[in-house]
Amino acid sequence: MEEKIILTIGRQFGSGGRIIGKKLAEAFGISYYDKELIALAARESGLCTEVFEKADEKASDGLAHAFTMGFSYMGMYTPYADILSNEGLFKIQSDSMRKLAETESCVIVGRCADYILRNEPNCISFFIHDKMESRIQRIVERQQVTVEQAKELMAKTDKSRAAYYDYYTNKTWGMSCSYNLSVDASVLGIDGTVELLKTFVESKLRNPQAL
Repeated sequence: MEEKIILTIGRQFGSGGRIIGKKLAEAFGISYYDKELIALAARESGLCTEVFEKADEKASDGLAHAFTMGFSYMGMYTPYADILSNEGLFKIQSDSMRKLAETESCVIVGRCADYILRNEPNCISFFIHDKMESRIQRIVERQQVTVEQAKELMAKTDKSRAAYYDYYTNKTWGMSCSYNLSVDASVLGIDGTVELLKTFVESKLRNPQAL
């Protein structure tokens, strides 16, 4: 792709948003970032990856909990009083995203990317949701859990993502007006949704003033 494009994807847990993001990145021949952002932010900050993993898409307590569990900073155990705030960790990850957006076309999943990169030219934000039955089935198959466990995990994860997003963006997670396009993946299926998003992006590239 000659023109740089940044695609961000918010998603309900179990909606297929991660798969859709990967397929969309493959369709355009661009990079894909999800958990990869954790390694990138850790490398650039000097913090160990476990710190970011514990705080990943959580509005509070994640970073503090990471250190109380004995994780380290630059290989050294750090006193609780000296640790970064959650806001500091969010800034580190935000800076990593902005550097990515400056240098390459990519798909970024979750982590308030649509808000962080809202001023980036050719940044398009999507949100993927799906029917509860389909989401539960995906979670059962992917996580190897029971239906009841899948329901609990789905509710807990979505609640955590919503709290994180709402806290840092002052917008509402999952509300259609928070994104350029919100899509029910059950209507067209995974591959059909990828094609829809691809068409949307191509239309935007042909009409740069459209959004």
